[in-house]
Amino acid sequence: MATVELKMPKMGESVHEATIIRWLKIEGDAIQADESVLEIATDKVDSEVPSTAAGVLFKRLFKEGEVVQVGTAIAIIETGGSGDSMTSTVTSSVAPVQTAPTPVSVPIPTTTNANEAAKPITISSSSNRFYSPLVKNIAQTESISQIELDKIQGTGTDGRVTKKDIMAYLESRKSGTSASHATSIPSPATTQSTSFSFSGDVEIVEMDRMRKLIADHMVMSKQTSPHVTSYVEADVTNLVIWRDKIKKTFEKREGEKITFTPVFIEAVVKAIKDFPLINVSVDGTKIIIKKNINIGMAAALPSGNLIVPVIKNADRLNLIGLTKSVNDLANRARANKLLPDEIQGGTFTITNVGSFGNIMGTPIINQPQVAILAVGAIRKKPAVIETPMGDAIAIRQMMFLSLSYDHRVVDGALGGTFLRRIADYLEQFDGSREI
Repeated sequence: MATVELKMPKMGESVHEATIIRWLKIEGDAIQADESVLEIATDKVDSEVPSTAAGVLFKRLFKEGEVVQVGTAIAIIETGGSGDSMTSTVTSSVAPVQTAPTPVSVPIPTTTNANEAAKPITISSSSNRFYSPLVKNIAQTESISQIELDKIQGTGTDGRVTKKDIMAYLESRKSGTSASHATSIPSPATTQSTSFSFSGDVEIVEMDRMRKLIADHMVMSKQTSPHVTSYVEADVTNLVIWRDKIKKTFEKREGEKITFTPVFIEAVVKAIKDFPLINVSVDGTKIIIKKNINIGMAAALPSGNLIVPVIKNADRLNLIGLTKSVNDLANRARANKLLPDEIQGGTFTITNVGSFGNIMGTPIINQPQVAILAVGAIRKKPAVIETPMGDAIAIRQMMFLSLSYDHRVVDGALGGTFLRRIADYLEQFDGSREI
């Protein structure tokens, strides 16, 4: 019988490995082409891997929890027709891959007694942060202990140690200057060993993988950036009237519902062009000014977790393009169909706390960005307005905007003026605008 290798798919330009979360099929199950066979997870997003051919799942080559490199065969599917022997196909195509949760015992020479037998050390991704198989293999080869590994300053995503980081540490250790290259890394929120006692009737639930990542990222952000939050209230009556007027025609013509989110993004993009120092990141004492305007939009998932898909080059899209991008990313986020590249590269983030009925919030900065905007619920309120006959009190559609910013590089003047400019663009929205 002919066989086909099911390989770990490429999940994005910056993703080189994925963890097998759960097999959806067992050996011997019939599989249709494009039918999901297993669930995988990267450090960015979860996804399903579909079969590339119809047939029977002959062999699963990795277990749940194992980390597999992109392009590596993860299963063998038996199809109709004749082919090479099953044994030769399996053994020739699969390279051994080290699993993420499995500790590796590494014998190292003791420094206290030359005659004492070497004591094994344990290198594990579960100590403080995740280590890729490549980094763990280098640590094993070079006899780097778990304690040493945990102290290496990581420059990768969420502080992960890259090959470059560990090789730089090895060079500094050989020259006797390793202390200057290794800094103490605070324990992430999900791995702190502090124990608490609880009274009464309680239920203890372990965080899922995504919630652990979110928790670590939020704690890291608060430890990295001194947060300041400014607020403004905006009169968006013209915007509300305009949307009510065009939404049915727009949906009939475009096949898309238009929400307020694309308009908020459009106003943010305009304000960023006015104040480009909001669209930056910090690298030590250097300010990295981003030329592209990539807007992240925080989206709540059915599981209760949070994900932030990114609209790349949002300044190049008109309102129709923004609407289609917002709807597409939001729908695929809820269906767990986002690609890793679609949730990274953001330069500014918007979160809509108004969708939960909240009037304002104090959002946490999405590192390595330096600012995040929270938009509150739009509510009818009495407000003082200026008329040709003098001031009057009228019922207006009002909303609060909250901007949290990194006070290392964004002072109150810049943050407050930028936020006010967003509100001005929303208040000055042209109610006669054609779309």
